[in-house]
Amino acid sequence: MNMTDFTSLELALKKNCELTENALADFFEDKSESGCLGIIMQAEKYSLLGGGKRIRAFLVNEIARMLGADLSASMPFAAAVEIIHAYSLIHDDLPCMDDDDFRRGKPSNHKVYGEAYALLAGDALLTNAFLALTKANVPSSVLAEAVAALSNAAGDEGMIGGQVTDLEGEGRKLSFDELLTLHSLKTGKMIEVSALLGCLAAGKKTDDEVTLRVCAYARAIGVVFQAVDDLLDVIGDESVVGKTLSDRDNNKTTFLTFFDIDGVKDYAKCLTEQAIADIETIENSDTLRELAWYLLQRNK
Repeated sequence: MNMTDFTSLELALKKNCELTENALADFFEDKSESGCLGIIMQAEKYSLLGGGKRIRAFLVNEIARMLGADLSASMPFAAAVEIIHAYSLIHDDLPCMDDDDFRRGKPSNHKVYGEAYALLAGDALLTNAFLALTKANVPSSVLAEAVAALSNAAGDEGMIGGQVTDLEGEGRKLSFDELLTLHSLKTGKMIEVSALLGCLAAGKKTDDEVTLRVCAYARAIGVVFQAVDDLLDVIGDESVVGKTLSDRDNNKTTFLTFFDIDGVKDYAKCLTEQAIADIETIENSDTLRELAWYLLQRNK
């Protein structure tokens, strides 16, 4: 059943945002900002702290909680995912990529610190993500699995591969299968690995049935997330969305290349129902099911 009252979920998301923000701030607490290091630390924290829905961190922490783990195991994994997400947004906004001047309702990193420092801030965040992973209270074998999973999801067979596919697709219309591949890599892999990391934090194996089902859920909501992004690029309010709505101007292939607005909504709803079916028999999965409906109906 489609949900409309998300009060309890929004409270949980807000709490997760606060906990994640604190964890990310604590990660930088011991780092020196003296001399020339000050500017790069400021640039990193500008994009990492004080904004974002933290949906990826929520997935890590909520799935770990659902499966019986506590925050000492899951939060470092959640922080690592958010750090990589922040780096990717800095680089996405650069003039050589999407050339966006705003992100999360404020000037993009390169508009504040310049292109060189924005590039270096992204590089520094990427490496810091793997340092953050090491803070997790998990066995070393689990940590090794987490490092491998996050590396694959963020690298050339994951998010970077999706970004390359996106660049290669500029100036021509992608097929629907190519579009799905693009989004499964660029956006979907980091959402899927968030689910996997939550399972690993709870001591589950990558091939456990519950892990496979939770990852299938994550893959589906990852496509929904992008489909809704494409809708918001057409019907959204920039002051609410918090970034420039530029896909139409850049002539990019989107879900609206293949469907009208109602068609995209129907397609996203079907995927949401599929995601919910993947996890509905898992004990304590109510919050994840509610999250799927929430992502379908978001306006930013």
